[in-house]
Amino acid sequence: MTQNITDLARKLDRGAVTSAVLVAEALERIAGPEGQDGRVFLSTYAEAAMAQAEWIDGARAKGLPLPRYAGVPIAIKDLFDVKGEVTRAGSRVLDTRPAATADAAIVRRLRRAGFVIVGKNHMTEFAYSGLGMNANFGTPQNPHDPTVARIPGGSSSGAGVAVAAGLVPAAIGTDTGGSCRIPAAFCGTVGFKPTSTRVPKDGTLPLSRTLDCIGPLATSVSCCAVLDSILAGGEGEDETSFPEGGLRLGVLEGYVTEHVDAGVGAAFQAMLTRLSRRGVRLSPLTIAELADLPKINAKGGLVGAEAYAWHAPLLEARGEFYDPWVRERFGAGRSQTAEDYIRVLEARAAMRALVMDRQMPFDALILPSVQIVPPTIESLQDAAASVPTNLLCLRNTAVGNFLDLPAISIPCHDEGALPVGAMLMGRTGGDRRLLSIARGLESTIRGH
Repeated sequence: MTQNITDLARKLDRGAVTSAVLVAEALERIAGPEGQDGRVFLSTYAEAAMAQAEWIDGARAKGLPLPRYAGVPIAIKDLFDVKGEVTRAGSRVLDTRPAATADAAIVRRLRRAGFVIVGKNHMTEFAYSGLGMNANFGTPQNPHDPTVARIPGGSSSGAGVAVAAGLVPAAIGTDTGGSCRIPAAFCGTVGFKPTSTRVPKDGTLPLSRTLDCIGPLATSVSCCAVLDSILAGGEGEDETSFPEGGLRLGVLEGYVTEHVDAGVGAAFQAMLTRLSRRGVRLSPLTIAELADLPKINAKGGLVGAEAYAWHAPLLEARGEFYDPWVRERFGAGRSQTAEDYIRVLEARAAMRALVMDRQMPFDALILPSVQIVPPTIESLQDAAASVPTNLLCLRNTAVGNFLDLPAISIPCHDEGALPVGAMLMGRTGGDRRLLSIARGLESTIRGH
């Protein structure tokens, strides 16, 4: 069931539906088959959510002033602190840690806007993979293929599935190398990664403090724009649609298209044709230097170093509780030197300056979100096979993190086909302009 948070807010405001009904329905779906026996949500707040919903309904009935989105249900990733509970990050490693003493900054902002948080979504352990698999709690199955179990994408795996399956209208995830946009692309939803400093990360368990971003997954660009505003401290403003005609898009090629599979290639090309017919000016753009990214990050990059620095004491004290696949990934950070880390920072600064210059003629860049359709879970059971697939899943989205560009994934596949995402990337700090462009192009990108 497709749900738009703005539409739900309007229905609540005019009394066409109550928050108690919306929240009860969400909790019922989560507990039902769509919740996949706890593989989409790691925890729910049934009692607290219903109490909040009933209070909101009572206040609305009395005519008391309420925030615009009061009563709309939403979910958050298992990385965000909620006062009084341990933040687990999809792992058993942190079970012995003390409970959080305060809500994360974004949790406070969601509550202030009136959203009812119904639970915490499943995720890859410590957000350290783009596949969405989790050996501790199971892997949520992509809802778009009922015949074959496919990965949901990660690390915000439960968020992508929850929105795609209609359990909640929106969810908040994190994105360090694609963790909002990969599950959005694989599950057929919209996922947005902001500029890294746009949304405060207080109370969010880190993977890479330099690259971590907090963003929404939702059913539309409009919903993502509303949530981006709230997460960034605004009042939940939407963006007007930027006119299609005359827009200049750089169609990024080379590094981001050299492994595109047939399904992604066909859907992406058909989408470009639709854009061109609507008057969007498309120009091919190859930035050859992007091919240096694997070499720059060969020793683990910023994620490897910063993740290991945070996890080193836990690896020593509770290493046996880690998913072996995830634990193995910390080896790269362990072997890095200070010189290695500084060289990556220097390379990043140089690459950002170069790309900033190359993207100047364009309103935005466009490229496939992921170069492949979602693989089957069975095909990735072998660790040796899963590593290259994980790197390929992250390949395109990680470009936006490394360059600190806001980016959004929008579905562009035909109805009934496996999901494919088209990704728009803007300029650093130009988040709202990118959302305006994406809102104007969304219908054409989707083929509606």
